[in-house]
Amino acid sequence: MNRKTRVIVVDDSALVRSLLAEIINRQPDMECIGTANDPLVAREMIREKNPDVITLDIEMPKMDGIDFLGRIMRLRPMPVLMISTLTERGAEITMRALELGAVDFVSKPRVGVYA
Repeated sequence: MNRKTRVIVVDDSALVRSLLAEIINRQPDMECIGTANDPLVAREMIREKNPDVITLDIEMPKMDGIDFLGRIMRLRPMPVLMISTLTERGAEITMRALELGAVDFVSKPRVGVYA
């Protein structure tokens, strides 16, 4: 039997953390092993639980996701998926995240914003 990919979700929104954990846990080959509302909580969780992958928001309290991504890649490189309203194809912040080592990005839907 193959081991499931262990994921930690890092986002300041409780709703987003809950939704992402649910989506991850529905996948037969993945499991959400924890969620964190800011990078400082995430740092300890990463040390304790040793995930295979993390999802990471950009705008968060205490430290933004780009700074945290840079620290992760220096201290404990791992696959990081950026999930934010700011991560869009071609956006400067998206390019910065990819340069720092993020493996990919997903744009969150913008609630209440109309084009």
